[in-house]
Formats: sequence, C-alpha cells, structure tokens
Amino acid sequence: MIAQLLQRLRRLPQLLQFVLVGGTAAATHLAVVGLLVALLGMPPLAANVLAFLVAFVVSYNGHALFTFSATRARGWPVVARFFAVACLSFVANELLYYIALNWLHWHYFWSLAAVLVLVAVGTFVMSKFWAFKAHKAE
Repeated sequence: MIAQLLQRLRRLPQLLQFVLVGGTAAATHLAVVGLLVALLGMPPLAANVLAFLVAFVVSYNGHALFTFSATRARGWPVVARFFAVACLSFVANELLYYIALNWLHWHYFWSLAAVLVLVAVGTFVMSKFWAFKAHKAE
C-alpha cells in the first residue's frame, strides 16, 4: 500500500511534488514551533531555529525521494548544498517580509503570501539546477 502511494507521488508533475514536500516541511516547522513554545515555554525565535532544522530534514528527504529523485543526487555534498539553499531561502524570506511590512507597508498576510511565492520559486530553481543536480564526483 505504501509502495503504491510512493509510486503515485513520483508520477506527479515535479512542481506539484515540490509544493507538496514544501507544504509538509512548512507544516512540520509550524508544528514544532507550536509544541516547543506551548509545551516547553521556549522563546519563539529560539523555537523557530530548532523547527527550521527539523523541517530541513523533512524537506531534504522529501525532495531527495520525490521531487528530484530522478537525478539520484545523494550524499553529504547534496545535503550541504540543499542546506545552503534552505538557509538562503530563510534569510531571503525574513528580509523580504521585513521590507514588505516596514518599507512598503503592505498588509502582513498579503506580504507573507507574496514573499512565500517569490522565495519558493527561487528555492525550486536553486534546488533543481544546483543542490540536487547530479555531479560527477558524487
């Protein structure tokens, strides 16, 4: 049953796979922040960093197994490149969100929606053409 589900997921268009994996990682990120803050009383910013690391594991594995599985790019060099992409995306998200809120004075919800789309496009491109691109030395 799980094997059939995996096969069906692998047949989805790559962009849809990317959205599903990214959505799962984002939900994981949010859930971990919520749990750390609510159950452990951790400050939200500290919880956000730990949640980012947990969500990274979900994101990397999902993209390696589904979104970019055809490249068969695996190993620590791929993990390192994708971690660089994830960190850059996280920084870009925060910076663009800050600009939209404080300089452009856009509504917080629509600002975040626009930023998420822009950052996701960049993340997809960097992941596809760099992080998960098969390299000969790997």
